[in-house]
Amino acid sequence: MRVEPQQLKAFLLDAGLITKKQFDSALKKAEKTGQKVGDILVSEGLISEEELIKLEAYILGIPFVNLEKEKIDSEVLKIVPEPIARSHNIVAFRKKGNELEVAMLDPEDLRTIEFIKKTANLKILPRLTTPSSIKYVLRQYQKTLETEFGEIIKKESKGIKIIKEKKEGGRTDKEREDLRKAASELPVIRIVDTLLKHAILQRSSDIHIEPTEKEVVVRYRIDGILRDAMTLPKQAASGIVARIKVLSDLKLDEHRLPQDGRFKVETEDYRYSVRVSILPVFYGEKIVMRLLSEKTKAYTLEGLGLREESLEAVQENLRKPVGMLLVTGPTGCGKTTTLYSMMEILNTPAVNISTVEDPVEYQMPRINQTQVNSKIGLTFASGLRSLVRQDPDIIMVGEIRDTETASLAINAALTGHLVLSTLHTTNAAGAIPRLIDMKAEPFLISSTLNLILAQRLVRRLCQNKEKYNLTDSEIKNLKKYCDIERILEILKEEKLAKASQGFKNITFYRPKPTKECPEGYKGRIGIYEVLPVTETIKELIVKKSTADQIQQQSQKEGMRTMIEDGFIKAAQGVTSIEEVLRVIIE
Repeated sequence: MRVEPQQLKAFLLDAGLITKKQFDSALKKAEKTGQKVGDILVSEGLISEEELIKLEAYILGIPFVNLEKEKIDSEVLKIVPEPIARSHNIVAFRKKGNELEVAMLDPEDLRTIEFIKKTANLKILPRLTTPSSIKYVLRQYQKTLETEFGEIIKKESKGIKIIKEKKEGGRTDKEREDLRKAASELPVIRIVDTLLKHAILQRSSDIHIEPTEKEVVVRYRIDGILRDAMTLPKQAASGIVARIKVLSDLKLDEHRLPQDGRFKVETEDYRYSVRVSILPVFYGEKIVMRLLSEKTKAYTLEGLGLREESLEAVQENLRKPVGMLLVTGPTGCGKTTTLYSMMEILNTPAVNISTVEDPVEYQMPRINQTQVNSKIGLTFASGLRSLVRQDPDIIMVGEIRDTETASLAINAALTGHLVLSTLHTTNAAGAIPRLIDMKAEPFLISSTLNLILAQRLVRRLCQNKEKYNLTDSEIKNLKKYCDIERILEILKEEKLAKASQGFKNITFYRPKPTKECPEGYKGRIGIYEVLPVTETIKELIVKKSTADQIQQQSQKEGMRTMIEDGFIKAAQGVTSIEEVLRVIIE
């Protein structure tokens, strides 16, 4: 079952899709490179992939199907196991009596058809389809997996042996051995693997496993929001904790002190580094696992959501060879990701970049990354002190937490280094009083600080979103949180509102839940305020002005606040007003 080049040529010429000269040229290339002539025709844009597959199906006498909008019954989908479907690009999509219709890309793959025929004991009817159809159907596997996960966990948890908890003192050698055995039992291994796989499929950033009096609650953080995922029986708790401790190389018999570790999860489809934190709580030990994809490429600053003047200000200050750039915001607002994106821009063979982080979240090539370890005395301050002796051009300090680190970072910026770091403050202007509070001298801050960037993360609206206009009561309510008149001016400057328009006539967007996007949101983007340290701001720093005074001056000089940036993105349909207010009010 193979389409010969001459057969394909005859049909293509007959259909008037290409000329004889074009086909002969593609055939020569195919012979040189060892590719199929059809693939060359598609790659050169002479015909579309769908046209080629339809033509091949017609020549071979195999029906063509397009499954891009087809919802396939989960029982039919499961007839071809997911690993086979992914590796051979073949999916089951319809079953009638003893006949099973399968869609595939390669009509020559007779071995796979024979395998499905034997395992399913059905008559197989092959159909040709497009790669996009196969991808669409493969995504449906994860939906059936989600419903199966609950059943797997209920079933497996029945097979877990109960290990009695010791209330006081240490464990005996026998009890330690029981714990080790529990960690290697098949039901426990399956439950932990299932929890991880389910979390990765749902794009979770964190998994929380929390013991309560009668059960174990599992929650996933997806797009910054914690959601209940499932509950497990109480007897599963000790086995799960033991399994995760074994994977993370932690002490199995330590139940009274917090422990931190990490391990990796790898399959053909994904590779994740899992950061583990275990904390003793009233009913046992709580586990939080942070999932960090190792295949994630560094974002561009534009991709993070920085735009126009803000983006220009950041890029301009990254080009300066000395000084300090600070990224501020609460925990989990994407500060580290922003710093990594900046380092990706700066990372060239001409510079030496060294970092001291807690922990190293993503490993970056050609960057010397050091992880803080307070147990052995390697703190941000001691790490930074050593980094300065490593002949760096650029230094990244994960976080300025104390007076000593603040002083060392400022000195490093003074002595000819570009320093990137983060601070926990609510807005950009608040970083300056925070540094002064850490005993940093105002005249040193003014001479080293180049730029402060404050940020939050908002959820992105899905493509199916609903347009609406604000009512009078909604506008009245918004006035409590922001300057409506200023936002209206900004929207007019951005051409998102006409000169004559009032706030009531501006179109905003709200989430519209669908099957593919249950909450109407998918993914996140940043909202920012960028404060360049100009001469007037330097004067205010030296005078020890308040954060409000610095904020007012920077707004006079054209700084857009986070809420203003959020309203621009809301009017563009990137996010919703509710999301912007949620992260700002928090």
